[in-house]
Amino acid sequence: MSKIMVTGGTGYIGSHTIIELIKKGGFDVISVDNCVRSTPETIGRIKNITGKRVENYFVDICDKEKLFQLFEEENDIIGIIHFAALKSVPESVEKPLEYYRNNLQSLENVLEACEIFSIPNFIFSSSCSIYGEVEKLPVSEETLVGAPFCPYAHTKQIGEEMIRFFADIHPKLSFVMLRYFNPVGADMSGLNGELSPEKPNNLMPIITQVGIGKMQKMKVFGTDYNTRDGSCIRDYVHVTDIADAHIKALDFLVEGRNKSNLEVFNLGSGTGVTVLEMIHAFERITGVKLNYVLGERRPGDVPAIYSNSNKAERELGWTCKYSLDDMIISAWQWENYLKNNA
Repeated sequence: MSKIMVTGGTGYIGSHTIIELIKKGGFDVISVDNCVRSTPETIGRIKNITGKRVENYFVDICDKEKLFQLFEEENDIIGIIHFAALKSVPESVEKPLEYYRNNLQSLENVLEACEIFSIPNFIFSSSCSIYGEVEKLPVSEETLVGAPFCPYAHTKQIGEEMIRFFADIHPKLSFVMLRYFNPVGADMSGLNGELSPEKPNNLMPIITQVGIGKMQKMKVFGTDYNTRDGSCIRDYVHVTDIADAHIKALDFLVEGRNKSNLEVFNLGSGTGVTVLEMIHAFERITGVKLNYVLGERRPGDVPAIYSNSNKAERELGWTCKYSLDDMIISAWQWENYLKNNA
């Protein structure tokens, strides 16, 4: 059976994509993750949900020698879904060189592996952050890439250009770049979700950690943006919907439906939600009052962004199945699972 390699497979989106790949069937799945921002226990959670254990190779893909050794050992890999990257906006501002080194060296190594080992299908985890601050919303694939607000976004911009030039000289290889917006939530079983650091940077885990008492309070960064309530607007998408898009993109390439060997898709709900609206929605759904304070803007944040994902619907057959309420309910279930299984 043909194999799919998922880099960063024990991470947040990677693990949910593996779950959906297993549910779909038709492929053997292997994970490559050194677990510097995740945990090996994720493999056990995947098995609890799917009934199947996936092999994870504890390899730093920045180490080309070890990565290539893995490709020599594993045969029949027909596709790579590349998630492995550092992803914190504020951390990238504080540690830019670490982000350039990790995110770009790993991508270079994986692309070279595609060339040497003739891996025909490659899906890249990109980000809406590449657009920067835009003048017109919603954002489509034709929206011009703007000046990056942070090193993380810049690594995604550079990564896309690396792939674009690489695809030009490898017409027999096929690539999809998925620019997704803000993945949130957890598997609807409540058994797998985002494992955040001690001080999370993303909104949803901050909300759930304050709600459950891990954190005493949270700060809303910026209340003077030109938005409905002054707080930032983001396009939130359930992580399982994001995972499903990767499977649909893989099928798109394997079935040869791509018009060129490099395709780009936005993945968003098309609806913008402010930070304060998300806070109030959590309070409404869970009945838990959040302790939050209003603060200054945070470096690296854009005021508002949400997606036009018509191309993904038209060509991949992808739309969001899960609502904002589903995102909050599943994230809250996951937070309670972590508390009960600490």
